[in-house]
Amino acid sequence: MPRFAPSSSFSAPQQVEVQADANPRRRRSPRAATSDPYVSLLTSLVFPTWARPSEKPAGAGDGQSFAVEAHFAAGAGLALLDRIFRDAPPFAGALRQRLALRAAGASAKILRLREDEDALRDAAHLKPAGADPGRAGRLHRLWRALDAPPARLDGETFARALALIDAPPSIDAKSLAAAAQSAGTKARHPLAAAALAAEQVAGALPSDMRAEAEILALWAADLTLAQQLGWERPVPLLATRILAPSLRRGDNARRPRPGDPQWPETLAGACALAAGDACALALDLARRCEKLLVAAPKLRAKGAARAIALLLDDDAVTPARAAKIAGLSDRAARRLFERLVALGAVRELSGRANFRLYGL
Repeated sequence: MPRFAPSSSFSAPQQVEVQADANPRRRRSPRAATSDPYVSLLTSLVFPTWARPSEKPAGAGDGQSFAVEAHFAAGAGLALLDRIFRDAPPFAGALRQRLALRAAGASAKILRLREDEDALRDAAHLKPAGADPGRAGRLHRLWRALDAPPARLDGETFARALALIDAPPSIDAKSLAAAAQSAGTKARHPLAAAALAAEQVAGALPSDMRAEAEILALWAADLTLAQQLGWERPVPLLATRILAPSLRRGDNARRPRPGDPQWPETLAGACALAAGDACALALDLARRCEKLLVAAPKLRAKGAARAIALLLDDDAVTPARAAKIAGLSDRAARRLFERLVALGAVRELSGRANFRLYGL
């Protein structure tokens, strides 16, 4: 799998293969030993304070100023994210899947389910293949599937999404997809298209599924936004911050839903907050990715390169999964991850002695 080589140019990276050193005791030349480690210019890509929207709830008479600030901050944040995803850093998969976990956690709260992000992660990575992960786990699958190509605004994609939110089979997925697609031709800019697509989708579900309708609307808005921006794969963004207190409006501090008059600026505000969070997460993962790629030549296991690829592509990895894909024994996979933790290259995410999960 191609990976970035050490480079001072974020816009024109060279590609190399991540390989474990077949002979870790081999003597290296002084130049090789002191060469610069993998460095991403993400470490110097600072999210400007002027692009961050206020986290404080706005007053009842601040509607116009909120809308202007939300759209301005969302545009600035999306411009930075666009740079990140177009340059396709090695950890892009892990970034999208970690955002998917956050989106699933917010979705579970919208449905008033008990599962938190730790429980959702366990369900995604520890359930046997083919087992039902439960209602919250299916929500997680909905967001994780955005990173599984092809993720397009078509009937097949919407049919899978409708099944994951337990929507009635009578809903026409093709018509729903067509309505979302039409939003892109009617709107003046990507955020407006995403807001309109969300409205079209939410209005198609029964009135007794308002919570599910909002989740599906946010999912469709992310799909539409990615399509409008020309991103190769959608990024779970809007749901991750839709529950922010600063997005509540009016005297009753109610959160606008798709179809409400204040929905477009609410979506823009969620996008602005989410973009800032995603950039911060990308910076953190860039630093962790650097440590992982620096540690790679120190690994003796023959399947280490494939295990590293898994860590870069997902939120979490089990030793059992790494053993299966990398051709390692279960014991060798566990020792590989323990070695990576000792090197400071990955973290153990579960905090358990058994059924452990590892990730950047």
